[in-house]
Amino acid sequence: MKKKIGFDNAKYLKTQSAHIRERIAQFGGRLYLEFGGKLYDDYHASRVLPGFQPDSKLRMLLQLKKEVEIVIAINASDIEKNRIRGDLGITYDTDVLRLIELFRKKGLYVGSVVMTQYSDEPAAAKFQRRLEDLGIRVYRHYHIEGYPSNLPLILSENGFGRNEYIETTRRLVVVTAPGPGSGKMAVCLSQIYQEHLRGQQAGYAKFETFPIWNLPLRHPVNVAYEAATADLNDINMIDPFHLEAYGQTSVNYNRDVEVFPVLNAMFEQILGKSPYQSPTDMGVNMAGFCIVDEDIVCDAARQEIIRRVFGARCQLRQSAIDADTFYKLELLMQQANLSEADRPVVQRARAVAEETGEPAAALQLPNGKIITGRTTDLMGAASALLLNSLKSLGRINDAILLLSPTVIEPIQHLKVDHLGNENPRLHTDETLVALSISAATSPTAERAMTQLAKLRGCEMHSTVILSQVDHRTLQRLGINLTCDAQFQSNRLYQK
Repeated sequence: MKKKIGFDNAKYLKTQSAHIRERIAQFGGRLYLEFGGKLYDDYHASRVLPGFQPDSKLRMLLQLKKEVEIVIAINASDIEKNRIRGDLGITYDTDVLRLIELFRKKGLYVGSVVMTQYSDEPAAAKFQRRLEDLGIRVYRHYHIEGYPSNLPLILSENGFGRNEYIETTRRLVVVTAPGPGSGKMAVCLSQIYQEHLRGQQAGYAKFETFPIWNLPLRHPVNVAYEAATADLNDINMIDPFHLEAYGQTSVNYNRDVEVFPVLNAMFEQILGKSPYQSPTDMGVNMAGFCIVDEDIVCDAARQEIIRRVFGARCQLRQSAIDADTFYKLELLMQQANLSEADRPVVQRARAVAEETGEPAAALQLPNGKIITGRTTDLMGAASALLLNSLKSLGRINDAILLLSPTVIEPIQHLKVDHLGNENPRLHTDETLVALSISAATSPTAERAMTQLAKLRGCEMHSTVILSQVDHRTLQRLGINLTCDAQFQSNRLYQK
């Protein structure tokens, strides 16, 4: 069954790149484009806008490849604190290297890295040496007391004037980062200030996919964004400056609305006149014009809201977030008139768990059919569910064993007797490796393997918090997972 599409990705690539070209022309010189969110692997956008490809923004920039230069910003304190990117499980400084490699492979020019709010952090200085040894230019931007409100200091030789000027060569400078709080906007504004001192024209624009400015404030897509940024205390709101200037309602979020008067004053002092009347004016996002099926997009966004609540509940159980963040998410779900019952896989997984007395899992296939998996002596519920789902997709008789005990037992022996694992059950990655080995001699196993791509975008629920290895494997398969906030055992250390 073909996946339902609610977003025209081809139209997006075309209209978005054209709109950015228009903004470059507006300023006549260099445009510093602050890229909010993830430039690459934007899975949130692909979940709430079915049809949006995770690499869409990167592909859009490729249409402007000859004009684009990328600058990657990283907060020096994030380097010092070994801040982790939650979705990938790697530190921000490691992600900078990953992003540089990725952009280069795609044919995009990475001009430099800028370390923001630099205050002589030893780890940041060490990272700079590492980058420079790799031939990557590094610049330092410093902490400015009272930013962004203390304009006399900010717009002086002891403020932006103290920052190292980033040498750029192309008309469109995209400033991106491993994650939020990296200081992208300050980098753009500092560069505009320094360009002005050099008598060069430069402008600023902001690219944020969410909230989508021309959708209603409480549209499920915008509520899903608020859920995704609950830990940052982002709140969607009507842009009052846009309403006053144009008499039109548009949606923005609190941080941009709060800082706009300061930005406006900054532009007036640097450029003589501000080019913008509102925070919405600064944006270049065209995603709202590319939604082609409202119902599909709304349904997808509602599921994302529910998933965020389940995720926060598990994080709270693991002491990974504070209670206020969780309560905020629960309130968003209630305000959207949603409940766990709106996620069909939840009740099916729980029913199997109640019946067997063991952890269970359920997955909804693209055709709507729900498959379940239970815990056995040979494998965990998630592993059993994977095999059952591949059987259904490949129209393989349920009585056929894709993996015989003679294949599984040697892996269990290796795990327990040689690698020190106490649990002999196969994790999802081990199950897939065993299946791939079996596929070399079994046409049935090979047929099951060919179904893996069909799992992308499927909804899954587990009645217990899965291990990191299971979670990561399912994530790589593109499965949208939720879990009940229950550990599989009462052990203090959960692998």
